[in-house]
Amino acid sequence: MNHENWNVALSNAASGTIGALLGGLVVAGALVWAVGLGIRSRRREPGPPKAHEHPKLPPSGPVHETSEIREPNEVPRAADESERLTPHQLGGSGSRRSEHQERPRWGSGPSTSSGGEGDG
Repeated sequence: MNHENWNVALSNAASGTIGALLGGLVVAGALVWAVGLGIRSRRREPGPPKAHEHPKLPPSGPVHETSEIREPNEVPRAADESERLTPHQLGGSGSRRSEHQERPRWGSGPSTSSGGEGDG
């Protein structure tokens, strides 16, 4: 290997190393800038609420879940086949509260689920 080829090889290795170093510095600078931007924007945000600013329970206490049996509303029918019903003609909810609120119970017959007693 002669002297000229050796210098070219060194200059290529040096330029690659310098390029990688400069690229790393650019990325590190961008990350430092992004963190600084985040800190500045965080300082402009309002702080967490104070103890007296938190919502309070109503005087009646906590609200509890309610359960009710619902049944479907009848869908209104158009007067003739060519007429189309608009959304306000269909009404609001698709169900209403049932008059009978007793929950149906399973019969007292033998269990038919898997794992139940039965002929083996």
